[in-house]
Amino acid sequence: MAIQVSDKAIQAIKASAAKREKQPKGLRVGIRGGGCTGFSYLFEWSDTEARSEDRVLSFENGTVNVFIDPKSFTFLDGSTLDFASTLMASGFRWVNPNVKSTCSCGESVQF
Repeated sequence: MAIQVSDKAIQAIKASAAKREKQPKGLRVGIRGGGCTGFSYLFEWSDTEARSEDRVLSFENGTVNVFIDPKSFTFLDGSTLDFASTLMASGFRWVNPNVKSTCSCGESVQF
């Protein structure tokens, strides 16, 4: 399987990166321990190149890069990173078939 990134998410990454003072090398996404149900999603800018063990998803002729560490890839494999805008909020969200449950706030997941 693989991880997909929607066109909306690619455009949101590109637009957000353009607003930063220093252009990041990529967006690091992953899973970290913590949160109500055990795990939470990680989104952070990386000002350094991808690590040798990272999976790198590259879009827009290499101008948009997503870095994923091997452990996180296990939990995210088969998922789609999307960007949604509603009347209440906008932001990145994972459509992840590996999730067994989420907390009521939607910020924490259990595998």
